[in-house]
Amino acid sequence: MNAMLLSVGFIPLVDAAPLIVAERMGFAAEEGLALDLRRGPSWSAVRDMLAIGQVQAAHLLAPVPVAQALGLGGSVTALDAVSVLSVNGNVIGVSPNLSERMRTIGHRFEFDDAVEAGRALIAAAEQPLRVGVPFPFSMHAELVYYWLSALGLPSPQNLSVRTVPPAMMPDAMAAGEIDAFCVGEPWGSYAVDRGDATLLLPGSAIWSFAPEKVLAVRTDWAAAEPELRGRLIRAVWRAGRWLSDAEHRLVAAELLSRAEHLNISAELIERALSGRIVISGTGEERRVPRFLEFHAHAASFPWRSQGAWIGAQLSSRTGLDRAQSARLGAQKFRSDYYRAALEPTGGDLPTASARVEGGLAEDSPAGSRAGRLILAKDAFFDGRTFDPSIP
Repeated sequence: MNAMLLSVGFIPLVDAAPLIVAERMGFAAEEGLALDLRRGPSWSAVRDMLAIGQVQAAHLLAPVPVAQALGLGGSVTALDAVSVLSVNGNVIGVSPNLSERMRTIGHRFEFDDAVEAGRALIAAAEQPLRVGVPFPFSMHAELVYYWLSALGLPSPQNLSVRTVPPAMMPDAMAAGEIDAFCVGEPWGSYAVDRGDATLLLPGSAIWSFAPEKVLAVRTDWAAAEPELRGRLIRAVWRAGRWLSDAEHRLVAAELLSRAEHLNISAELIERALSGRIVISGTGEERRVPRFLEFHAHAASFPWRSQGAWIGAQLSSRTGLDRAQSARLGAQKFRSDYYRAALEPTGGDLPTASARVEGGLAEDSPAGSRAGRLILAKDAFFDGRTFDPSIP
């Protein structure tokens, strides 16, 4: 049987791994697919490649399908998130000058306390604080806004959030265009190795189990191609399961490091896969449990409540109706498509499609098809929760 060719857009980031592994390690072929991986220069470029049909699927920021549904960002093409590709994986870094000022006032860069780190950042920063994020509608931006607003730094008077493509983030920091960044790996570690940044926090210190990238397709394509849709979801799910095995990290790092993929040192990639993060030029290292997750604890399940949270967050800074935004956001995370695709695999899926986000202070058992599912801690740093059933 000849494999069906699907074109897939991606950005050179470690969290593109499930797509790259699905093609290079044969999981796509097992589903009768051949993935034509097309690297994009920016998130807007990848979004537009998907919107105009240059690719059939894409590695995409989790908030983008929700933003599209809310009429934000310029593109009107409806997109669906049919799977979560990755959970967590971002780092927040600060410039050498800002790092020095923070150390002067006593901050120790322990890399795990979002309250202490945020307060030190606010105290040491010149106003307005200029923070680079890869796209206006990204989990990077949502985490930064959520974190700093909870600690009392208002926007826009004291906070300037600027869009910088991931691979250009180290250069923007070196040029003095930004004071801090929130970016996916390996670009934070790359900035550290060049001496252009000190890492302050992992994104997981703000929200401990945040959906970062999604497998996105056009809404019309998803409805018209249920068989291809299911095959693609399964191929990527199997790749994520393979990536979750620690014994595969070195192979994965070497694969991702190739010129056609990330074109960067395998060592930097392995840091993200292992959660062994070097935070400064002096070699200070921090170990971060679940720094980047692809499979365990239902990481790839597209919870409707995740989409609702994103919609509610977007509404809070754009003036849109909160209840309607949350409802539209929930519709974009297609747990129904995911369930249908994984039914033949026997994978242990949650029985619910929504939950109270931030409601788990520790790993906890959850209702599931096989009764073996343990959901990971998903707490927000400030103890708040989000119930999608409450407008």
